[in-house]
Amino acid sequence: MKLVGRNRLDEFCGRHPDGREWIENWVADVEAAEWRTPHQLKVTYPTASLLGGAAVFNVRGNKYRLEVTIAYRTRTVVVLWAGTHAEYDERNKKR
Repeated sequence: MKLVGRNRLDEFCGRHPDGREWIENWVADVEAAEWRTPHQLKVTYPTASLLGGAAVFNVRGNKYRLEVTIAYRTRTVVVLWAGTHAEYDERNKKR
C-alpha cells in the first residue's frame, strides 16, 4: 500500500514518543500490505473499526487512536488524524 500523510504520524510521535514503536510497526505493515477489501484489513488488524470510509486503529492498547481512509482500488492509505483516545472522543462529539 502507498501511505500518504506520514507528516501527521511524525507530529503524533513527537507529541507521544511512547507511540513511536507501534506507529513504525504499523507503517511497515501498511507498506507491505496488499489489502483489496476491508475484510483483508480486519485479518491483519482485527480490532480496527471500520466507520464509513474510515478505519480507526487502537494504538498502544487503545491509549491512542489513528484514523485513516483507505482507497482499496488504488491501494492508498491516507492518514487523517492521530491522537489520544480522549481527544478522539472529543473530536467525535463535534461530528
